[in-house]
Amino acid sequence: MNNNETRTLWISIGAALLAVFLLYSYTQEKSIELTKKFGAKKRVVVSAKDINEMETIDETMVQITERPVDFIEPSALKDPEVAIGQVALAPIKKGEQILASKIMEPGPITGLALQVSPSKRAISVPIDEMRGVAKLLKPGDRVDFIAALDVGKGPSQRREVKTIMEDVTILATGVRVVNELPRLFEKVGKDQYIKNLKGDTSFSNITIEVTPKEAQDLVYILSTSPGSLFLTLRHPSDHTKKRNYLGYSTIDSVLNKVSRSTASEQAKFKTAPAPAPVQKRKVPEKKPKRKGPFVDI
Repeated sequence: MNNNETRTLWISIGAALLAVFLLYSYTQEKSIELTKKFGAKKRVVVSAKDINEMETIDETMVQITERPVDFIEPSALKDPEVAIGQVALAPIKKGEQILASKIMEPGPITGLALQVSPSKRAISVPIDEMRGVAKLLKPGDRVDFIAALDVGKGPSQRREVKTIMEDVTILATGVRVVNELPRLFEKVGKDQYIKNLKGDTSFSNITIEVTPKEAQDLVYILSTSPGSLFLTLRHPSDHTKKRNYLGYSTIDSVLNKVSRSTASEQAKFKTAPAPAPVQKRKVPEKKPKRKGPFVDI
């Protein structure tokens, strides 16, 4: 590289540095000017995407930005954690400030429809301490349903117990829904009270998420034998399903006695043994006939 090229390179670097300095000075000057005109900037929570009405807000829907004080709404949120888990009472556009007056804690007022998965249904089932795991249930738990039903007629009638549904999600216990904070606001006249729902066992029903066919089966059982449903509680990480291998329970199976009819019915749940190999039948050899005057004896 000769002297002219070196000089040109340093002149280009100097011009670039000068341009960066001038740009920085201009932005700082404009920032000071805007600060004097609109006031200092403060942090505010805005929506990162469009939020629909009655939609539950999660961490992907909010972000923090700085806005001039004069442009911040009076009830705008400063902490995104306050908005997470709340329900939007009105549509919120992308970049719009999230106001405390536009969100609410999920509960009976906001409803449960948006927490039901597509193609699933929500249905309520009555429970008590004996059939509902002593009411030690909370929204988000997973349970199995066991039905004790009488089958047959007359002298042949018998009671059978079978697991009919597995890994069922509890959406609500009473009026406490899945992502609701454990408290309930109650208004009596002009006074407001806060009821703690964390240890509340006063509920008499749970709302679960099932398929349309399972909902139909539950309605049949509840309309014919409402006291025949029992719940068993699962571990949160256990999603195995074994009801097709459990068969059903009767007095004979409980006492390890299997009658002919019970054995034939429960054989359906077991794998049939492999058929025995077919043995080929031996064909006796024919003796050759003698020629001549001799007669076979």
